[in-house]
Amino acid sequence: MHSETQTANQPKVSFIEQARRAQIIDCAIDAIAELGFAQASLAQIAKRAGVSTGVILYYFEGKEDLIREVIRQVFAKGAEVIGPDVNAQDDPRQALLAFIRGNVAFFRDFPHYGRAVMHITRSGVASGFDEFLDQPRRSGFRSILEWGQRIGAFRPFSVEVMSTSIVEAMDIIPRRHAQNPELDFATYADELVALFDRATRADSPTREGQP
Repeated sequence: MHSETQTANQPKVSFIEQARRAQIIDCAIDAIAELGFAQASLAQIAKRAGVSTGVILYYFEGKEDLIREVIRQVFAKGAEVIGPDVNAQDDPRQALLAFIRGNVAFFRDFPHYGRAVMHITRSGVASGFDEFLDQPRRSGFRSILEWGQRIGAFRPFSVEVMSTSIVEAMDIIPRRHAQNPELDFATYADELVALFDRATRADSPTREGQP
């Protein structure tokens, strides 16, 4: 009887703990986005979450562990929002353009996510999180670029250089938005799409003399 009660109660406890962790991560994202990395102390995050710092330390080993989960959450959300449209494409050129447009739209629709990662990156602590900060995006861009080169849709170029250029073009968007709240995301996306479409295509209009 006791074991049955314990088993029945376990999913409820697990759900509550998962919800509490998610709440703390969300509050950490908001705090970092608004206050910056250094000012977003565990005390500030705890205050936003309506818990004590002790509760945060029950779920996370410390601020570094929490920041790691913040980064995971940002990229998981990005994959959830951007991934379906990119994966629906059966052409590498269209997949690349969908990836670029999706990233710009993500920063438009979830500005606090972009600003949080911007502050983490600029804080100097991000070097320890490279596998979470850079690799997911770079590997996504690389796979599309390699696909396009493999089937002849993209010209020969350094995939490393091109993927880095695309990632860095994305990274500057949160800073530009912070400087200019009226940033025209539609134009921004159009220009990035035109830029990298011309830079990657095997039949680039500038190379073929087309308008």
